[in-house]
Amino acid sequence: MSYIAERRLQEKERRRADILDAAEALYAKGGWDFVTVDQVARGARLSRALVYVYFKDKQDILFGIGERAMGTLRDRFIAASAGEKLGIEKVEAIGRSYMAYAFEFAHYFDFCSRFHAHSSAPDPGSNDLACQAAGDEVIQTVVKAIECGIGDGSIRSSIGDPKMLAVSLWSFTHGLIQLAMAKGNELARYQIGIPELSNYGFGLLRLVAQSQPLPASKST
Repeated sequence: MSYIAERRLQEKERRRADILDAAEALYAKGGWDFVTVDQVARGARLSRALVYVYFKDKQDILFGIGERAMGTLRDRFIAASAGEKLGIEKVEAIGRSYMAYAFEFAHYFDFCSRFHAHSSAPDPGSNDLACQAAGDEVIQTVVKAIECGIGDGSIRSSIGDPKMLAVSLWSFTHGLIQLAMAKGNELARYQIGIPELSNYGFGLLRLVAQSQPLPASKST
């Protein structure tokens, strides 16, 4: 690649990053529903037309941020897993890191909720597709921790498909976090604190992962 071509590529990447930085700052401050492309353009000190050179619409910008969100989550999961020896400990550490991530990056967690609700197929080469690929890496990190646990005996071998368990654990933990974030006052009325709720929830996950399966019910 020539020097000029390399400089042009660097400038293109910098402008794209500036757009995402501006959009992310607005997202974190006021929520995605109140973000406009005009605001993003002003924040990035670019024209609205130039923003559309890099992103086809506001939704495309959202998935550009989402790729960042998933990448950060993947890195947090890998670090949490690496700090533990047994598979069951890796799985719990990943779950706790997800909760910490949600409170540290509330807008990223909001994106995760939006991403789960997004049902349309991604376009080839779109930010949606790149975000989906990053999300697959997040799930695969959990799958590897579960497979480690099955291998070392800390998770029962009868637990079933590791990928099915990974998705189930993601759903459970995501719901637990949503409850902790949105219903803190109501939980307080029941004299339940967020740390106690998370400890109890992760204790249940351990029970499911380590206990023997329940006997099948007899048909009548």
